Amino acid sequence: MSQEPDLSPTDRLVALMDHLGLGTAHFGTPIPRDISGMAAEYPERLGGIVLCVPSRLDPAPFANIADRVLMISGERGPAAEATVRAAARLPAAERSVLAGYDAPGSWSDAVAERTQEIAERVIAFLGGHHADEPGAAEPKVGIHAGISYQVEGSGPALILLPFFLAPSQWAPAMPRLVQHFTVVTTGGPYLGGVASLEDRARMPSYRAMFRTLIDAIAPRPGEAILEVGCGAGSLVRLLARRLGSANPITAATSIPSCSVRLRNWPKPTGSPA
Repeated sequence: MSQEPDLSPTDRLVALMDHLGLGTAHFGTPIPRDISGMAAEYPERLGGIVLCVPSRLDPAPFANIADRVLMISGERGPAAEATVRAAARLPAAERSVLAGYDAPGSWSDAVAERTQEIAERVIAFLGGHHADEPGAAEPKVGIHAGISYQVEGSGPALILLPFFLAPSQWAPAMPRLVQHFTVVTTGGPYLGGVASLEDRARMPSYRAMFRTLIDAIAPRPGEAILEVGCGAGSLVRLLARRLGSANPITAATSIPSCSVRLRNWPKPTGSPA
């Protein structure tokens, strides 16, 4: 199943839960879109849901399970604005504000910056909701349906979906969370920031803008191209397909969750190795 490129994030998460023997699990995510399909299609499989400093939030998929939703935000910033708007449409949801905290957006590292507060609020909220415990024989690390996972701790299952930069952004809270939950930390190209960047690069308008930009630059055969801050490498791959082997392309990203940080496409004949 992991090789099927047309599976939705929802299909992949359901497959992972089945793989781990979980009928119901808690979820934590900073990107509500990653879990919105589960909320709309499989609400019975969701225990408690923690939306951790989400910079964007469409409340519609969570309308029927709002009493299972905790929204954590700062006092200011995109997450504060998004959760205030969502709370008006989800009156049964709980909104928890980190006093004095200003989360600047998807690049914020909220768990590292407010570790104790976030961990305690997650523990307290999820304690009032049911989730299954995975069997002792279930695998502790692996890849299933294209989602990488690592299992730690014991107790009800808490599946953590990655932050924009990396799944490891949950790491500061792990010592507290694993005392209360079987924590399943997930990653891979179908969740989090990598998936967001890939989706953007598939948009026709974005591709048209990119083609216009390359037409304006008009690289000549043999010219070397460097892209700094390439994200998931989505546009670099489009560029490589367009230019073929005519230009050496080097791309670098600071996103740890990307599987490739630096990649060099073919160098012109005679270039040093």
